[in-house]
Amino acid sequence: MTRTFAIKSFGCQMNVYDAERMGEALAADGLHEAGTESADVLILNTCHIREKAAEKLYSEVGRIAKRAREDGRKPVIAVTGCVAQAEGAEIMRRAGAVDLVVGPQAYHRLPELLKRQAAGEERLVDLDMPADSKFGALPGRQRRGPSAFLTIQEGCDKFCAFCVVPYTRGAEASRPMDALVEEARQLVAAGAREITLLGQNVNAWGQGNMRFGELLAEIAAIPGVERLRYTTSHPRDVTEAMILAHAEIPQLMPYLHLPVQSGSDRILAAMNRKHTRAFYLDIIARFRAARPDIAITSDFIVGFPGETEADFQDTLGIVEEVGYAQAFSFKYSPRLGTPAAERDDQVPEEVKSDRLQRLQALLQEKSLAFNAGTVGRACDILIERRGRQPGQWIGKSPWLQSVVVTDPTLTVGDIVSVEIVGAGPNSVEGRMLQMKTAA
Repeated sequence: MTRTFAIKSFGCQMNVYDAERMGEALAADGLHEAGTESADVLILNTCHIREKAAEKLYSEVGRIAKRAREDGRKPVIAVTGCVAQAEGAEIMRRAGAVDLVVGPQAYHRLPELLKRQAAGEERLVDLDMPADSKFGALPGRQRRGPSAFLTIQEGCDKFCAFCVVPYTRGAEASRPMDALVEEARQLVAAGAREITLLGQNVNAWGQGNMRFGELLAEIAAIPGVERLRYTTSHPRDVTEAMILAHAEIPQLMPYLHLPVQSGSDRILAAMNRKHTRAFYLDIIARFRAARPDIAITSDFIVGFPGETEADFQDTLGIVEEVGYAQAFSFKYSPRLGTPAAERDDQVPEEVKSDRLQRLQALLQEKSLAFNAGTVGRACDILIERRGRQPGQWIGKSPWLQSVVVTDPTLTVGDIVSVEIVGAGPNSVEGRMLQMKTAA
């Protein structure tokens, strides 16, 4: 009988991409995708960035084990991703129901590991970071919808004091240009109209004499790539070519996710971010000079060890100054093995919670202001899914807003011209102007 699998993915967009690639590898090996409640193999693809990531994993494994005891049918449980890499031995010690632990650089070996498990080998762990890229061992891309992710770079050499990525994803490594062009062509052939380039530090990509700005032009030039995005960028890796790409490449959307983490120079130094507030603000000004309508988004951490109220006020100040279209914000949480976790000036939990609430209120205000500022604009949107009401659809604007538009003739993959006629903090309303192209 054919085995079935399901993947439950947590966290960042790179995990979404990894989940797709794992699914493609398993399907190529003869497994069929099924629901999480019925699959023979259940893969928990974890992220270590979010607070209490490991505890959430153990809670999920416990829930699955409890369900298995009740219905007498236990799936093979595989834990993949960054928590797997960081805590492989501990997962096996604490979670007896887990059968496989596979790191993010080894997931191409999942089919082989599952065969070994089915043959009787128990509790397999593969946390290898091989010199040979996993991407060469993966099958061709399959259709996943009008928008697709393409990982171009993995790992990080920045060693921010709060972050485990250098330890879980390894050193910065760039995929070869020819492999990226080929995968992008496969995605277009499978129905993608918009491609988002991914990397832990996506703009650190480099291959031979070519750098990220040139890569953007190469991918945009592929026939069928109608919209192009990238995330996540690091301020220290921004180049003039990358900035000019936003002025010169029509397919490149006016959107930039550039994490700052704090508005305080003192905290930025403690975080080992390797940039100052002024350096960051200068980059923002240069992007806006190249593309005046660009939407800027960011990440923030509040309550980093040693953060004072004055430091936090500097963070509120940079939010006011930049006017972010959107941002992700989190309370600092210690990560074992990182320098910040060892500091003895941890901020009390109640102070972190208060600061996060105040920051998120300001960020929501700025998000609403940005969205309101787009009312009256005409733009093209890419239809991605149905809305809640009959005839209602959700598409993405060039500024990555969710646009709600009502027209029963639309379908997923259409690119249509709309006028933005209403705005909330999390989405905008569009009025149909013209059908541009159909999928």
